[in-house]
Amino acid sequence: MSEKTILKLQLPTDPLWVKNVVESNIEELLTDHAFCEQKAASNAITLIVQNPNLSDLVQEMIALVQEEMDHFKRVHEIILKRGYVLGRERKDNYVNELRKFIIVGGGREMQLIDRLLFSAMIEARSCERFKVLSENINDNSLADFYHELMISEATHYAMFIRLAKKYAVEVDVDKRWNEFLKFEAQVIQNYGKGETIHG
Repeated sequence: MSEKTILKLQLPTDPLWVKNVVESNIEELLTDHAFCEQKAASNAITLIVQNPNLSDLVQEMIALVQEEMDHFKRVHEIILKRGYVLGRERKDNYVNELRKFIIVGGGREMQLIDRLLFSAMIEARSCERFKVLSENINDNSLADFYHELMISEATHYAMFIRLAKKYAVEVDVDKRWNEFLKFEAQVIQNYGKGETIHG
């Protein structure tokens, strides 16, 4: 999988992030990852609450909530198996910065499309990070786990893009997605230094 062709992310993660940052603090990474899964489930629930009339979207989000919480459970099981305890929720500065790009106002359609593209962007970057982890971490069980989740995140990314295109009437989804990609490239320049999924 090439980030450039499939995910179109403009700035790849330096694999040294795994060696220099992550491997020295696996516990921190796992706690952050667990909460990333929980927040992804919360985001899907928010989309249901905001768009209860869009039955297809509701059905897809129900399935996503179940999958993300299953991932949360699996990460938590890894934490316990390694003798760790789930720490407190970590702030995700990357996601908070990305959120600033969502258009406030502009009508329901614009808000929905932006929320879906925002979700797609997080899934795309998570997928890319999981790929880098799976290929570079010196831990076979975690490498396998992150390879599996990489495929899952790619599916989620594609689903959010598909839904955005389905519900867009006035909005040019491809144009707006390219704007998101450019903004994300600026944001991610400040990351890749912390032992968190987006750090």
